[in-house]
Amino acid sequence: MAFLTTSALTSPSKTILMRTINSSSTSFISSLPKNSIIPCYQRRSFSSSFSETSIVTLRRRGGATLKTHKGVTCSASSTLPSALLFDCDGVLVDTEKDGHRISFNDTFAEMELGVTWDVDLYGELLKIGGGKERMTAYFNKTSWPEKAPTGNEERKKFIASLHKRKTELFMVLIEKKLLPLRPGVAKLIDQAFAKGVKVAVCSTSNEKAVSAIVSCLLGPERAEKITIFAGDVVPLKKPDPAIYLLAASTLGVEPSSCVVIEDSGIGLVAAKAAGMKCIITKSGQVFLSLEIAKTYVLRSHIHHYLGTILSRHEVEVANRQQYTPRGEYTSDEDFSNADAVFDCIGDPPEERFDFAFCTSLLERQFIS
Repeated sequence: MAFLTTSALTSPSKTILMRTINSSSTSFISSLPKNSIIPCYQRRSFSSSFSETSIVTLRRRGGATLKTHKGVTCSASSTLPSALLFDCDGVLVDTEKDGHRISFNDTFAEMELGVTWDVDLYGELLKIGGGKERMTAYFNKTSWPEKAPTGNEERKKFIASLHKRKTELFMVLIEKKLLPLRPGVAKLIDQAFAKGVKVAVCSTSNEKAVSAIVSCLLGPERAEKITIFAGDVVPLKKPDPAIYLLAASTLGVEPSSCVVIEDSGIGLVAAKAAGMKCIITKSGQVFLSLEIAKTYVLRSHIHHYLGTILSRHEVEVANRQQYTPRGEYTSDEDFSNADAVFDCIGDPPEERFDFAFCTSLLERQFIS
């Protein structure tokens, strides 16, 4: 059950329409006694009809709280965001567990480094922004491989070469569209474009990998309108706010007028340090559908009989995806400083939020 305190509802123009749960009839409340507390649900669409929703916590500055289920759609604000800024991995696509991690491991195997990052370890390593930084931190904490050089500059080149090969393997997955967009991403971007709002992707990942995701999965028409800030474009990675401040400066907008879509604690810290609104969409690992996996397993058998087999990378991913359950990396992180927290953006009929909700954040604060 969710409750709303009405102490912050000081203006008639801020009327909230609600309906009670498990009721056969809908009751609309246009005025409420100050400081009263009632169970409530938030409207999902601009139409006069109301539909079932699921839980997300909405908190208006000043103390009023509202919890709803699944979806939130707010009436349009008079002030549009100047820019919508997306993180890439975990936001546009669930790439980490069976994308980047596997590509790192395949690179380590090719180089015979004797290193494997399992799911739990990689989850911890994701707290470090940037692939090169991630490998460096890991080797510094454990030990450097015997094949690694000893000098600092040589080690930087060694890490760069590993990362280059890892990116090549990762791009195989993207170009073959083995990792799909997360639900609602394309819809939200299209809504922003329709309002004339600038869109950018701000990521610590390699620029080529990010560009491949944007162009291959969002399509060339969207890609040509999206500005990409990625890789080593700034000297410090998230949680430093540099990449978001660079995006605002380059796009010619005020940081306070930007809304960021992130999935991790370090991304949230970076966005808030830049003075921006931030919505968290918790990253869950979306794996290949059974049908897609079967297709690639079948292809591996066909190629085997023809005397050529698919790369170990592709076959292992396909075989593993048939049985791997959905997992999450950032679901347990502390997002108390976020302006909103959802499990995803979502497409209708499972839409969690839309562009109008992003717009409303410039006037209100929502926290899950």
